[in-house]
Amino acid sequence: MSGLKHFLDINHHDLSVLSDIMDRSTTMKTALKMGKFDYPLAGRTLVMIFEKPSTRTRVSFQVGFQQMGGMTVVMGDQESQLGRGETLADTARVLSRYADAIMIRTDDPQKLKDLADYASIPVINGLTDASHPCQIIADIMTFQEHRGSIAGRTVAWVGDGNNVTTSWIHAAVQFGFTLKLGCPDSLQPDAGVLAWAKEKGGDIALADTAQEAVEGADLVTTDTWVSMGDKDAGRRTQVLMPFRVDAALMDHAASDALFMHCLPAHRGEEVTEEVIDGDQSVIWDEAENRLHAQKGILSWCLQ
Repeated sequence: MSGLKHFLDINHHDLSVLSDIMDRSTTMKTALKMGKFDYPLAGRTLVMIFEKPSTRTRVSFQVGFQQMGGMTVVMGDQESQLGRGETLADTARVLSRYADAIMIRTDDPQKLKDLADYASIPVINGLTDASHPCQIIADIMTFQEHRGSIAGRTVAWVGDGNNVTTSWIHAAVQFGFTLKLGCPDSLQPDAGVLAWAKEKGGDIALADTAQEAVEGADLVTTDTWVSMGDKDAGRRTQVLMPFRVDAALMDHAASDALFMHCLPAHRGEEVTEEVIDGDQSVIWDEAENRLHAQKGILSWCLQ
């Protein structure tokens, strides 16, 4: 349906839209900290579909929408007719008659696309196996709170070239920063996404080692080595071991570099205790900003 403001992926929006979302997030965060409450979504309803388990996505969307005056309905895939064969298209049509927006956390990105194609209300990507745009909005918000504009800075991603990596690639192009990717040969980011970034003039570099990726970076970020649905944990751990973020690796980054992790973390695997709990780590600010970023996204979609 034309005119709807879906939030499906970062590469779907230009910098003006992304900046608007982040400005909304920051404004609402400041108001909340000052005890000033506004309810711009009073009387509105958000349906949240979870086909994957969640802590941060569920709580941040639910609390955020309620803080804005709205109501939420949470559905697991086995708690609705989706688990019994009803199509996403039919589900989208029905939910559009009941609610004002839909957030889905799922595996197949085609499910997200189907939902957006047939819904007559905004649809938000809470995560798919292909991307995780809400997380990166919170991450960039966190960086800019600590270090100012991310434009022209250098971000190092170390580890699996997964769905979060894809959204970092999208963001590097749209926000104008350098992204250095340190990933094993067998776990490289999606080739199509890299080709898109190159076509758009993005400053994306593939590094052969974790040290090369991190050299001089303003931000070092990573993710768990074994995600939901991965069935080859032993092999993945073995090939990713050289990409663990420890104090020695952080020494290759800029002296004031930040460390982020989208969580949940497996301490001692992808990152050591001394880094995740160290002075350079801003993971709790990052986690909190999921709440404020979701509110900015919801506000942009619905207001």
